[in-house]
Amino acid sequence: MAESSTTRSGGRAAQKQATGGNPVSRLFGALALFVRQILDELRKVVRPTGRELLNYTVVVILFVVVIMAIVAGLDVLLNRLVLFVFAGG
Repeated sequence: MAESSTTRSGGRAAQKQATGGNPVSRLFGALALFVRQILDELRKVVRPTGRELLNYTVVVILFVVVIMAIVAGLDVLLNRLVLFVFAGG
């Protein structure tokens, strides 16, 4: 279809209006959009219940304790190996 004369003559004004005008108003518009998007995303967050939070905390603490035990055991083992090799047993 052919473009109407009002669309052709108002091209610059429509383009300027679409970009938001001057740079200051565009900056504040972009910041407002950013904050709205952040708030929308925060509304989507599912927070754990108290029971779930307790379970997750226990799992993390147990995992850290197990990893600490493994690292400590390897440290002792390697320390004895180095002493055996360099100190002559």
